[in-house]
Amino acid sequence: MKFIGLTGGVGAGKTTVLKAMKQMYRVRILIADEIAHEQMEPQTTCYKRLREVFGDCDIWREDGQIDRPKLAQLLFSDEERRRTLNGIVHPAVKEYILSEVEKERKRGDYDYVILEAALLIEDHYDTVCDELWYVYASPQKRKERLMADRGYSEQKVEQIFAAQLSDKIYRKYCQVVIDNDRDEQYVLEQIKQLYKSEEK
Repeated sequence: MKFIGLTGGVGAGKTTVLKAMKQMYRVRILIADEIAHEQMEPQTTCYKRLREVFGDCDIWREDGQIDRPKLAQLLFSDEERRRTLNGIVHPAVKEYILSEVEKERKRGDYDYVILEAALLIEDHYDTVCDELWYVYASPQKRKERLMADRGYSEQKVEQIFAAQLSDKIYRKYCQVVIDNDRDEQYVLEQIKQLYKSEEK
């Protein structure tokens, strides 16, 4: 079983690559954002820590859940609090992921466990994954997708692009590059070629 870290800019089409992998192999997919949400639910160690640190902030609903829009607003306006939150949540997410990968290695039910995460490189997953894969699409293609699929304005897209890693950095850290500038069939062909090269 291989543990693959999948990353790429917003709008590059990471979901398309995951879908193609599921068509061809026995794959378990872990989505870092979803895991982070789960780790912030009541009763988790991570949640209790957040309660200790952010207890005085106006981000809590009456039922004890975190009011996510209010949290997003707080983090957007306070860089130090954003770093504090990441320092609590990211290690909890990583611990969960590594525990699940270990379980799957022992079970042997999958060919791949694939972790999809925006901050794969920043959070140093290169030290724990067998390979990092970079999903590439040109800035123009990504912009078209984000404006069409998510209704983003051109200004919002430019802001997102400015905050993300450069193509050069992705290519420096990732062993495999999947070009997703065309259609799904093109992605499938590249994955088939990867599989052939692994068989040699």
